[in-house]
Formats: sequence, structure tokens, C-alpha cells
Amino acid sequence: MALTDNYMLWTWALFLMLIATGLYFYRSRWLPLISNMIPEHTYRRLNPSFESDIEAGLSSDDFNLSGNLAAGDSRGGLDLASKKEVLRIMKGQRVNFDEARRIFMEQKLLKNGIAADGRPMDPRAVFFS
Repeated sequence: MALTDNYMLWTWALFLMLIATGLYFYRSRWLPLISNMIPEHTYRRLNPSFESDIEAGLSSDDFNLSGNLAAGDSRGGLDLASKKEVLRIMKGQRVNFDEARRIFMEQKLLKNGIAADGRPMDPRAVFFS
């Protein structure tokens, strides 16, 4: 009886190792699905100020918020819905802020029927050169 228990233990160990290896190699497919399940209340910590936006990593050399902070800008920081989406893209696709901002803008343009190069995607559009 002890011999069959030993085989069962090794069978389960091998099975779990195969599953873990498969999950590791295909993590780029299933990890974004899990990050979409993060509840909205986790983003409530995003304070509406430029200082908290910089601390959250929503600033770069190309999109510098320190100038707004130094000038004493009285606005409440970046748009909360856009911040949430950019942070979700940064975490889900593991990209930096500039790349996430580019992806966000392309998605937003695509929703409005505009291609990434700025041309309308409407087949009825007429262009003059």
C-alpha cells in the first residue's frame, strides 16, 4: 500500500509542476484577465493632485508634471478615469508610462472611429491632397 501512495504522490507532484510551467509560459495571456478583475476600490487611493500623479508614476520626460507642480497649478491633477485606465495598461501589459499613454490614446481614437495615424476610418470620408 505504501508503494502506491508513493506513486500517487509523485504523480501529483509531476502534474502540479506541469501546470505551473504551463501557467508560467502562458502568463502573458492569462495575467491581463486577472488584472481586469481588480476591484475599483483599489484605485480610490489615487488622490486628485499632480503630486500624487507623479508619485503614482504618471509622469515622464515627455509628459512632465513637475512643471505644473512647481507653477502651483490649482487644478486637481489628471482625469481620474484616464489615470485608472493608464495604470491598468501599465500593470497588465508591463509597459512604461509613455507606452501606456500611447496605447490608451490609440484605443480612445479607435473607439471614436479614428485610425492611429489620425485619419478617419469612415469609408465615406473624402481626402483632398
